[in-house]
Amino acid sequence: MNRTTIADVAREAGVTKATVSHALSGNRPISEETRARVLAAAERLNWVPSQSARSLATRRANAVGVVLARDPDVIANDSFFPAFIAGVESVLAETETALMLQVVPDRDAEQRAYRSMAHGRADGAILLDLRVEDWRVPLLDELGVPTVIVGAYDEEHDFSCVRTDDGEPVRQLIDHLRDAGHRRIAHVSGPLDYVHSRARADAYVEVMGDAALLREGDFSARSGRDRTAELLALADRPTAILYSNDTMAIAGLSYARAQGLTVPGDLAVAGFDDDPLSAHLSPSLTSVSSDPAARGRAAARLLRGAILGAEPRTELIDCNIVHFRESTSGPASAGPDVSRRTP
Repeated sequence: MNRTTIADVAREAGVTKATVSHALSGNRPISEETRARVLAAAERLNWVPSQSARSLATRRANAVGVVLARDPDVIANDSFFPAFIAGVESVLAETETALMLQVVPDRDAEQRAYRSMAHGRADGAILLDLRVEDWRVPLLDELGVPTVIVGAYDEEHDFSCVRTDDGEPVRQLIDHLRDAGHRRIAHVSGPLDYVHSRARADAYVEVMGDAALLREGDFSARSGRDRTAELLALADRPTAILYSNDTMAIAGLSYARAQGLTVPGDLAVAGFDDDPLSAHLSPSLTSVSSDPAARGRAAARLLRGAILGAEPRTELIDCNIVHFRESTSGPASAGPDVSRRTP
């Protein structure tokens, strides 16, 4: 089987080989229409430049990419991303490297973004929001894009990785609540196809012994409220709820209080990611700080090494700290019966 060449791409796009090279390298002025036609032809033919050709194209990009397939509203209300990006930027600034952040609506758009990186738009990628079976890892490997994975990804891969233990804080929170007398402890997770959500949910089930009070949210305030309503409508409702981010926890806390429950007197509440607002609520919210800035710095350093040809390695960041606050203080209480109220 003949391998696709730059000549094939030039023929497909209706341009010269030099134009294909210039479209990828940016060395000469090329109209956006022509550049788009060249990139589209390369994508149709599944062509990636040879290593020597790519070095010409990418050494001038001086940029790395992050692609997020999330609802922009969820990103806007999640404290993780601004801190993570700040950590990345603090390292990239040392070499005046740009960070390209792209929010995409679906898988097709995400694939196009990564293929664009392979064709010279970025020197490498930082991969966030890992899925349990993540199609992006083999794709980026196939495209030859230097990549750093952020998360506890256990499938086979050849990339550097930044890992944390997302399960341990959940165990600490449950131990704390059990010491206070709580036995019916619920967990509102993030989407369970995310690696970090699954790790927290698995730790919860491991300690609690079953998944009877596990509910899946999507990190949004609405899902926090709705899952809380479901749990509090149970005939034998939980006396404590752990949420996989502070946005859901704050929404759940607000809903519980609207139903006549006191926090923590009737219901203990804990979140994750330690939003700056959480310590100033009334009551202040128990939460887990995960130092996303430290993860961002580690990812950027590892990616810089990967771009320069360093061997892949894994860096374990011990950054999760549980901050016990008023929302989980005091002994467990059955509290008023809200099981028959309408959400």
